[in-house]
Amino acid sequence: MFTKRSHRAGPSIAILLLTLLKTAIALAANAPMSPAQLALYQGADREKILTEGAKKEGQLTLYDSHTWFRTFVKEFEKKYPFIKVSEWRNDSKNVIRRAMEEFKSSRNLADVIETTAEGMGLMKRDAMFQEYYSPEARYYPDDVKSKGKNGLYYLGDRETYNSLGFNTNVIGPNEAPRMLKELLDPKWKGKMSIVSTSTGVRWIGNTLNTMGREFLDKMAEQELKVQDMSGAALSGLVASGEVPLSPTIFDADVTVAKQKGAPIEWRPWNRWLQPSAPPDYRQKRQTLTLRCFSSTLFILRKDNNSS
Repeated sequence: MFTKRSHRAGPSIAILLLTLLKTAIALAANAPMSPAQLALYQGADREKILTEGAKKEGQLTLYDSHTWFRTFVKEFEKKYPFIKVSEWRNDSKNVIRRAMEEFKSSRNLADVIETTAEGMGLMKRDAMFQEYYSPEARYYPDDVKSKGKNGLYYLGDRETYNSLGFNTNVIGPNEAPRMLKELLDPKWKGKMSIVSTSTGVRWIGNTLNTMGREFLDKMAEQELKVQDMSGAALSGLVASGEVPLSPTIFDADVTVAKQKGAPIEWRPWNRWLQPSAPPDYRQKRQTLTLRCFSSTLFILRKDNNSS
């Protein structure tokens, strides 16, 4: 009797289980995606989901180390007026320090970080980044992408050029150095500064590789000052005349300063300084500038279900 009842109940149990399974699948399909799932989502409704989520959040926090990102932020807010961007800009060293300290204390405030490639490498090493998908990544070459198992950790989004900046009220265009070796002229003694950030470190390293240790020793005799500030801040000192010239000035900072009427000029050296630049590219451009890749990524908060 028990066997017969069990036999009769078998199909009903199977139907019930199948119904529950279908219900679970339907509920799972309609459930909010986790940040990790959303970051890698490539469905046709991706843009709609992201836009709806952004409207609910209404804000985005950006950490960056580039002057021109203020302009990008304004354009972003014009395109997405329902999102208010909170931007914190500083030199790469401070951006990296702040982001890493917040991550270690489990209070990730930044949604997006844009800074130098070496800083991105440090943060990736500490497993701070969420892999993500972006259809725009197809426009970037593979050699600037940091790829994960299913998506990207970050990609290089800009090139910046670092070379000589000088105050035109203090130094005439015909008098300003055109070659690195001209920085050893006694008339520039005590008048030059470089930054203490990664920009200054790269300049010293590349100068060492290109010009040799003897040249750097002679530069030290020129009383070259090391300023604990960002490249943009040092550019401001050059524009004011407090620092007559510096070999670690970004062309973008000079462009912004000149738009405001500052007496500052930027000059590329007459041959490449960056040894890691592709050889064919070095041959095409006979200038001595520091070519820096910077990178950007999205950090999705673990307590958020939308982006």
